[in-house]
Amino acid sequence: MSPGTVAMVLGAAGAHAVWNLASKSKRGDAFLFVWAYTWASTLLFVPFGIAMAIREQQPFDARLVVASVFSAGLHTAYSLTLQAGYDRAALGVVYPVARATGPMLTMGFAVLALGERLTPVALLGALLIVAGILVVIGNPFRTGSRHALPGMLWGGATGAAIAAYTLWDSYAVTIWRLAPASYYAGTLLLQGLIMTPLALRRRQRLAATLRSDTRPILVVALFSPLAYLLVLTAMQRAPVALVAPLRESSIVIGALLACWLFGEDHLARRVAGAVVVLAGIAAIGF
Repeated sequence: MSPGTVAMVLGAAGAHAVWNLASKSKRGDAFLFVWAYTWASTLLFVPFGIAMAIREQQPFDARLVVASVFSAGLHTAYSLTLQAGYDRAALGVVYPVARATGPMLTMGFAVLALGERLTPVALLGALLIVAGILVVIGNPFRTGSRHALPGMLWGGATGAAIAAYTLWDSYAVTIWRLAPASYYAGTLLLQGLIMTPLALRRRQRLAATLRSDTRPILVVALFSPLAYLLVLTAMQRAPVALVAPLRESSIVIGALLACWLFGEDHLARRVAGAVVVLAGIAAIGF
Protein backbone atom coordinates (compact mmCIF):
# COMPACT_ATOMS: atom_id res chain seq x y z
CA MET A 1 0.00 0.00 0.00
CA SER A 2 1.41 3.39 -0.97
CA PRO A 3 2.27 5.93 1.77
CA GLY A 4 -0.39 8.29 0.37
CA THR A 5 -3.11 5.66 0.71
CA VAL A 6 -1.94 4.75 4.21
CA ALA A 7 -2.13 8.44 5.15
CA MET A 8 -5.64 8.63 3.67
CA VAL A 9 -6.89 5.69 5.74
CA LEU A 10 -5.22 7.05 8.88
CA GLY A 11 -6.92 10.39 8.22
CA ALA A 12 -10.20 8.50 8.01
CA ALA A 13 -9.34 6.76 11.29
CA GLY A 14 -8.76 10.14 12.93
CA ALA A 15 -12.08 11.47 11.68
CA HIS A 16 -13.77 8.26 12.84
CA ALA A 17 -12.31 8.71 16.33
CA VAL A 18 -13.54 12.32 16.46
CA TRP A 19 -17.14 11.44 15.64
CA ASN A 20 -17.16 8.48 18.03
CA LEU A 21 -15.96 10.73 20.86
CA ALA A 22 -18.69 13.21 19.94
CA SER A 23 -21.32 10.46 20.00
CA LYS A 24 -20.09 9.45 23.46
CA SER A 25 -21.34 12.81 24.76
CA LYS A 26 -24.90 12.43 23.44
CA ARG A 27 -27.63 12.65 26.07
CA GLY A 28 -30.92 12.17 24.23
CA ASP A 29 -32.68 9.22 22.59
CA ALA A 30 -30.08 7.01 20.89
CA PHE A 31 -32.18 6.12 17.83
CA LEU A 32 -33.25 9.73 17.23
CA PHE A 33 -29.63 10.80 17.65
CA VAL A 34 -28.55 8.43 14.85
CA TRP A 35 -31.52 9.47 12.70
CA ALA A 36 -30.76 13.19 13.20
CA TYR A 37 -27.08 12.97 12.31
CA THR A 38 -27.88 10.73 9.32
CA TRP A 39 -30.23 13.38 7.90
CA ALA A 40 -27.78 16.19 8.78
CA SER A 41 -25.06 14.26 6.90
CA THR A 42 -27.44 13.81 3.99
CA LEU A 43 -28.17 17.54 3.79
CA LEU A 44 -24.45 18.32 3.95
CA PHE A 45 -23.15 15.74 1.49
CA VAL A 46 -25.88 15.14 -1.09
CA PRO A 47 -25.14 18.47 -2.85
CA PHE A 48 -21.44 17.54 -2.77
CA GLY A 49 -22.27 14.11 -4.18
CA ILE A 50 -24.29 15.66 -7.01
CA ALA A 51 -21.45 18.06 -7.82
CA MET A 52 -18.92 15.22 -7.88
CA ALA A 53 -21.26 13.11 -10.04
CA ILE A 54 -21.32 15.91 -12.60
CA ARG A 55 -17.56 16.40 -12.39
CA GLU A 56 -16.72 12.69 -12.60
CA GLN A 57 -19.53 12.01 -15.09
CA GLN A 58 -21.16 9.47 -12.79
CA PRO A 59 -24.43 8.49 -14.48
CA PHE A 60 -27.58 8.15 -12.39
CA ASP A 61 -28.17 4.60 -13.55
CA ALA A 62 -29.39 1.26 -12.23
CA ARG A 63 -25.98 0.37 -10.80
CA LEU A 64 -25.83 3.48 -8.65
CA VAL A 65 -29.38 2.91 -7.38
CA VAL A 66 -28.93 -0.82 -6.69
CA ALA A 67 -25.57 -0.34 -4.99
CA SER A 68 -26.90 2.47 -2.80
CA VAL A 69 -29.99 0.46 -1.81
CA PHE A 70 -27.89 -2.54 -0.77
CA SER A 71 -25.37 -0.35 1.05
CA ALA A 72 -28.08 1.53 2.94
CA GLY A 73 -29.68 -1.74 4.00
CA LEU A 74 -26.37 -3.18 5.21
CA HIS A 75 -25.37 -0.01 7.08
CA THR A 76 -28.79 0.16 8.72
CA ALA A 77 -28.57 -3.52 9.69
CA TYR A 78 -25.16 -2.81 11.22
CA SER A 79 -26.48 0.13 13.26
CA LEU A 80 -29.52 -1.76 14.53
CA THR A 81 -27.52 -4.91 15.34
CA LEU A 82 -24.94 -2.91 17.25
CA GLN A 83 -27.62 -1.05 19.22
CA ALA A 84 -29.46 -4.30 19.95
CA GLY A 85 -26.23 -5.82 21.21
CA TYR A 86 -25.58 -2.87 23.50
CA ASP A 87 -29.13 -3.19 24.87
CA ARG A 88 -28.86 -6.93 25.56
CA ALA A 89 -25.23 -7.60 26.48
CA ALA A 90 -22.18 -6.00 28.04
CA LEU A 91 -20.68 -3.22 25.94
CA GLY A 92 -17.23 -4.33 27.10
CA VAL A 93 -17.77 -7.62 25.25
CA VAL A 94 -19.82 -6.53 22.24
CA TYR A 95 -17.56 -3.65 21.21
CA PRO A 96 -14.17 -5.42 21.12
CA VAL A 97 -15.55 -8.58 19.53
CA ALA A 98 -17.29 -6.54 16.82
CA ARG A 99 -14.31 -4.32 16.00
CA ALA A 100 -11.91 -7.27 15.83
CA THR A 101 -14.29 -9.66 14.03
CA GLY A 102 -15.17 -7.17 11.27
CA PRO A 103 -11.68 -6.71 9.78
CA MET A 104 -10.76 -10.36 10.30
CA LEU A 105 -13.84 -11.54 8.36
CA THR A 106 -13.20 -8.92 5.68
CA MET A 107 -9.58 -9.99 5.31
CA GLY A 108 -10.44 -13.67 5.18
CA PHE A 109 -13.21 -13.28 2.61
CA ALA A 110 -11.18 -10.89 0.43
CA VAL A 111 -8.19 -13.25 0.33
CA LEU A 112 -9.97 -16.61 0.12
CA ALA A 113 -13.08 -15.74 -1.92
CA LEU A 114 -12.16 -12.62 -3.91
CA GLY A 115 -8.61 -13.69 -4.67
CA GLU A 116 -6.87 -10.61 -3.29
CA ARG A 117 -3.16 -11.25 -2.86
CA LEU A 118 -1.16 -9.83 0.03
CA THR A 119 2.55 -9.96 0.62
CA PRO A 120 3.56 -11.81 3.80
CA VAL A 121 4.73 -8.53 5.33
CA ALA A 122 1.42 -6.79 4.56
CA LEU A 123 -0.56 -9.73 5.98
CA LEU A 124 1.59 -9.64 9.12
CA GLY A 125 0.89 -5.91 9.39
CA ALA A 126 -2.87 -6.45 9.17
CA LEU A 127 -2.73 -9.12 11.87
CA LEU A 128 -0.60 -6.87 14.08
CA ILE A 129 -3.20 -4.12 13.79
CA VAL A 130 -5.97 -6.49 14.91
CA ALA A 131 -3.77 -7.73 17.77
CA GLY A 132 -2.97 -4.16 18.83
CA ILE A 133 -6.66 -3.28 18.81
CA LEU A 134 -7.36 -6.22 21.14
CA VAL A 135 -4.62 -5.00 23.48
CA VAL A 136 -6.08 -1.48 23.52
CA ILE A 137 -9.64 -2.53 24.28
CA GLY A 138 -8.56 -5.12 26.85
CA ASN A 139 -10.10 -8.33 28.11
CA PRO A 140 -13.73 -8.63 26.99
CA PHE A 141 -14.44 -11.21 29.68
CA ARG A 142 -13.63 -8.91 32.60
CA THR A 143 -17.36 -8.27 33.21
CA GLY A 144 -17.87 -11.92 34.18
CA SER A 145 -18.06 -15.16 32.27
CA ARG A 146 -21.85 -15.48 32.52
CA HIS A 147 -22.23 -12.27 30.47
CA ALA A 148 -19.66 -13.23 27.85
CA LEU A 149 -21.60 -15.55 25.53
CA PRO A 150 -24.47 -13.15 24.58
CA GLY A 151 -21.94 -10.35 24.09
CA MET A 152 -19.77 -12.55 21.88
CA LEU A 153 -22.79 -13.55 19.76
CA TRP A 154 -23.99 -9.97 19.33
CA GLY A 155 -20.44 -8.77 18.76
CA GLY A 156 -19.89 -11.47 16.15
CA ALA A 157 -23.15 -10.53 14.40
CA THR A 158 -22.10 -6.87 14.40
CA GLY A 159 -18.67 -7.79 13.06
CA ALA A 160 -20.32 -9.79 10.28
CA ALA A 161 -22.41 -6.72 9.38
CA ILE A 162 -19.24 -4.59 9.30
CA ALA A 163 -17.58 -7.10 6.98
CA ALA A 164 -20.69 -7.26 4.76
CA TYR A 165 -20.99 -3.52 4.16
CA THR A 166 -17.21 -3.13 3.78
CA LEU A 167 -17.01 -5.84 1.11
CA TRP A 168 -20.11 -4.60 -0.72
CA ASP A 169 -18.94 -0.98 -0.72
CA SER A 170 -15.53 -2.09 -1.96
CA TYR A 171 -17.21 -3.98 -4.80
CA ALA A 172 -19.33 -0.95 -5.69
CA VAL A 173 -16.42 1.49 -5.98
CA THR A 174 -13.86 -0.90 -7.51
CA ILE A 175 -15.73 -3.34 -9.77
CA TRP A 176 -18.67 -1.10 -10.68
CA ARG A 177 -16.41 1.98 -10.45
CA LEU A 178 -19.01 4.19 -8.81
CA ALA A 179 -17.84 7.61 -7.69
CA PRO A 180 -17.43 7.38 -3.87
CA ALA A 181 -19.04 10.77 -3.12
CA SER A 182 -22.12 10.14 -5.27
CA TYR A 183 -22.46 6.56 -4.09
CA TYR A 184 -22.24 7.42 -0.40
CA ALA A 185 -24.59 10.38 -0.78
CA GLY A 186 -27.20 7.99 -2.14
CA THR A 187 -26.53 5.57 0.71
CA LEU A 188 -27.00 8.32 3.33
CA LEU A 189 -30.25 9.48 1.75
CA LEU A 190 -31.68 5.96 1.73
CA GLN A 191 -30.53 5.28 5.30
CA GLY A 192 -32.43 8.36 6.44
CA LEU A 193 -35.55 7.22 4.61
CA ILE A 194 -35.33 3.71 6.09
CA MET A 195 -35.09 5.07 9.64
CA THR A 196 -37.73 7.80 9.32
CA PRO A 197 -40.88 5.70 10.02
CA LEU A 198 -39.54 4.56 13.39
CA ALA A 199 -38.25 8.06 14.15
CA LEU A 200 -41.74 9.46 13.59
CA ARG A 201 -43.09 7.03 16.20
CA ARG A 202 -40.69 8.67 18.69
CA ARG A 203 -41.35 12.24 17.57
CA GLN A 204 -42.41 13.34 21.04
CA ARG A 205 -38.75 12.95 22.09
CA LEU A 206 -37.30 14.62 19.00
CA ALA A 207 -37.26 18.23 20.20
CA ALA A 208 -35.50 17.29 23.43
CA THR A 209 -32.90 15.24 21.55
CA LEU A 210 -32.17 18.06 19.12
CA ARG A 211 -31.82 20.60 21.96
CA SER A 212 -29.55 18.47 24.11
CA ASP A 213 -27.41 17.00 21.32
CA THR A 214 -27.07 19.76 18.72
CA ARG A 215 -23.28 19.91 18.90
CA PRO A 216 -22.57 16.15 18.76
CA ILE A 217 -25.13 15.73 15.96
CA LEU A 218 -23.31 18.33 13.85
CA VAL A 219 -19.86 16.90 14.63
CA VAL A 220 -20.92 13.36 13.72
CA ALA A 221 -22.78 14.62 10.64
CA LEU A 222 -19.56 16.16 9.33
CA PHE A 223 -16.86 13.71 10.37
CA SER A 224 -18.64 10.38 9.88
CA PRO A 225 -19.22 10.79 6.11
CA LEU A 226 -15.79 12.40 5.72
CA ALA A 227 -14.16 9.36 7.33
CA TYR A 228 -16.03 6.89 5.15
CA LEU A 229 -15.49 8.83 1.94
CA LEU A 230 -11.75 8.61 2.58
CA VAL A 231 -12.12 4.86 3.16
CA LEU A 232 -14.10 4.38 -0.06
CA THR A 233 -11.47 6.30 -2.01
CA ALA A 234 -8.71 4.22 -0.42
CA MET A 235 -10.55 1.03 -1.45
CA GLN A 236 -10.10 2.10 -5.07
CA ARG A 237 -6.34 2.20 -4.55
CA ALA A 238 -5.55 -0.71 -2.23
CA PRO A 239 -6.88 -4.18 -1.31
CA VAL A 240 -9.87 -4.09 1.02
CA ALA A 241 -8.13 -6.82 3.04
CA LEU A 242 -5.62 -4.15 4.13
CA VAL A 243 -7.93 -1.12 4.26
CA ALA A 244 -10.36 -2.85 6.65
CA PRO A 245 -7.93 -3.47 9.54
CA LEU A 246 -6.06 -0.21 8.96
CA ARG A 247 -9.21 1.88 9.34
CA GLU A 248 -9.85 0.23 12.71
CA SER A 249 -6.78 2.02 14.08
CA SER A 250 -9.39 4.68 14.91
CA ILE A 251 -10.05 2.63 18.05
CA VAL A 252 -6.50 3.31 19.21
CA ILE A 253 -6.81 7.03 18.50
CA GLY A 254 -10.16 7.21 20.26
CA ALA A 255 -8.94 5.22 23.26
CA LEU A 256 -5.91 7.47 23.76
CA LEU A 257 -8.04 10.61 23.38
CA ALA A 258 -10.54 9.18 25.87
CA CYS A 259 -7.73 8.87 28.44
CA TRP A 260 -6.83 12.51 27.86
CA LEU A 261 -10.31 14.04 27.54
CA PHE A 262 -12.38 11.86 29.86
CA GLY A 263 -9.73 10.65 32.29
CA GLU A 264 -10.26 6.97 31.44
CA ASP A 265 -7.75 4.51 32.89
CA HIS A 266 -5.44 1.80 31.48
CA LEU A 267 -3.24 4.34 29.70
CA ALA A 268 -0.15 2.08 29.79
CA ARG A 269 -2.01 -0.82 28.16
CA ARG A 270 -3.46 1.46 25.51
CA VAL A 271 -0.07 2.92 24.69
CA ALA A 272 1.36 -0.61 24.39
CA GLY A 273 -1.46 -1.55 22.02
CA ALA A 274 -0.86 1.62 20.02
CA VAL A 275 2.79 0.63 19.55
CA VAL A 276 1.69 -2.77 18.18
CA VAL A 277 -0.76 -1.05 15.82
CA LEU A 278 1.97 1.35 14.64
CA ALA A 279 4.18 -1.64 13.87
CA GLY A 280 1.35 -3.10 11.80
CA ILE A 281 0.84 0.19 9.96
CA ALA A 282 4.56 0.33 9.18
CA ALA A 283 4.44 -3.21 7.79
CA ILE A 284 1.45 -2.41 5.56
CA GLY A 285 3.16 0.76 4.35
CA PHE A 286 6.31 -1.20 3.64
